[in-house]
Amino acid sequence: MSSTLLRVSPSELKIPYEVKRQRSCCMQLMNKTDKYVAFKVKTTNPRKYSVRHTCGILLPRSSCSVTVTMQAPKEMQLDYHCKDKFLVQSAVARDGATMRDFVPELFTRAPGRLIEEFKLRVVYIAANPPSPVPEEAEEEDAAPALEEMGREAKKSSVLDAESRLRSVANSGPMLSCTEGASVASTLVGDRVHKVHDNPKLEQDMELLSEARSSQQGFSVMFVLFVFMSSVFIGHLMKHIKV
Repeated sequence: MSSTLLRVSPSELKIPYEVKRQRSCCMQLMNKTDKYVAFKVKTTNPRKYSVRHTCGILLPRSSCSVTVTMQAPKEMQLDYHCKDKFLVQSAVARDGATMRDFVPELFTRAPGRLIEEFKLRVVYIAANPPSPVPEEAEEEDAAPALEEMGREAKKSSVLDAESRLRSVANSGPMLSCTEGASVASTLVGDRVHKVHDNPKLEQDMELLSEARSSQQGFSVMFVLFVFMSSVFIGHLMKHIKV
């Protein structure tokens, strides 16, 4: 129904239905005229609903919000069908009118007095609507992201191992066995996934093997040198005693 005094929105009151919990909704009233307009809100079930701002006077081109609260339902309904309705009545008031001028006679029909009515029906909606995206779909969407994170982590681990290898290899033949084993274990762990796609990693592994072989050779020569020196000193001491 068209109205020349007030614009009422929305056209129906949608209230979430939840057992043992109060729920509310709002309607907006806007004065479309350059006059003072009085309004009054009624319902077919006043015991079930409480209305804040059941009446008032709107200044020209002004608006206000009306809150409708439904009392907590005691039991669940099989469907959300509702027969309750609301009625918004509006009438022209005198210029400069206040709530002191609000009297029931404003809404009494009389010759030359314009009284408009706007009806709204109550619609129950689900309080907790189901998610439009199924959980399985959410898991499928998350799988590519997890795989990408795993690849990034492996790439970072390989780059870190290569950096450590270069710094140790450039320091010369003083590579310790413990440090070399640490670098090797890191590279071997990621080599299963990267060795065929990363020729540079193959070269770094060969460099590590040569460094470790050099370290082992150095250790053997040192032990042999100490042994030969001991034998020589022993023979020398015997000749001195004789």
